[in-house]
Amino acid sequence: MTAPGLFLSRLRLSDFRSWQVLDASFDASLICIAGENGAGKTNLLEAISLLAPGRGLRGARMAEFGRQQAGAGLPWAVAGRFETRLGAMDIGTGTDPEGHSERRVYRLDGQAVRSQAMLAERVAAVWITPQMDRLFQEGASGRRRFLDRLVWALEPGHAREVAAHDSAMAERNRLLGEGRADPSWLAGLEDAMARHAVAVAAARRALMLRLNAELVAGRATGAFPAARLEIACPILGALAETPAVTVEDTLRQGLAADRRRDAAAGGAARGAHKADLSLIHMPKSISAEFCSTGEQKALLVSVVLAHATLIAEARGFAPLLLLDEVAAHLDPVRREALFA
Repeated sequence: MTAPGLFLSRLRLSDFRSWQVLDASFDASLICIAGENGAGKTNLLEAISLLAPGRGLRGARMAEFGRQQAGAGLPWAVAGRFETRLGAMDIGTGTDPEGHSERRVYRLDGQAVRSQAMLAERVAAVWITPQMDRLFQEGASGRRRFLDRLVWALEPGHAREVAAHDSAMAERNRLLGEGRADPSWLAGLEDAMARHAVAVAAARRALMLRLNAELVAGRATGAFPAARLEIACPILGALAETPAVTVEDTLRQGLAADRRRDAAAGGAARGAHKADLSLIHMPKSISAEFCSTGEQKALLVSVVLAHATLIAEARGFAPLLLLDEVAAHLDPVRREALFA
């Protein structure tokens, strides 16, 4: 990775998780955080991850970030100073001072940031956490979230498309469940679902193709095994052979035809929410779910390192790389390679 990296030179916390106050300075690009269980190490990594767009490495809700006092979360703030090729940059995030408890605000060099997409041009972070060790044992929803986070880091508008699709789907499910089959209302929701589902699938497919090409090149993965992403999704498969507008029309018609079945089932049988991600261990030609725990971890490291390379190429700077207990399950050779 030849692009210059982001260098976090100072981190300040106020009432964040277990930390009442912290003001720490760093003078190296590689930092190891050590301490006893419960010391707040992962909380520090999470705080740093929140300086980039998104919900952080735990994917937590706003109410969970504030330090607990008398059964309630306190207003909180995280601020970081970064040294970049363009000079120092200050980023802050935290509770809305106007009192909107579920609204998180950002500031860039003291000025309010209107959208997370603006921030994405200046800062990025990728991570590996112990929770990701279960990615291949749990349900498809966790793998979709992992995939969408990869997409969103390169295409900030992707999060809006996913949210719009899920919102339209939830409203359609509610109407069908209540037996309120207003055809025009349902048609409008199905149109929104189709448009946003195709946009989501197209972005996922584009990320898959780019990431697979990077993984084949092996520029960043080193001692870690070559991997290939595969996405099981009828919409994505159709996009490989059919114009997007035709795929939208087909999905729209299918949703209309499925109303009775979806009402009985309690949910839509078609949409972006039906996708699933798998990783293939290329040297062995087997899916990650059949690999050992150590091999699964090595595949994840390959994907995250290759993804970081794509971010560096797209943004002109290497992202922050946050590793929480990353050495677990890795053999000595790969541990050494990771930190080399």
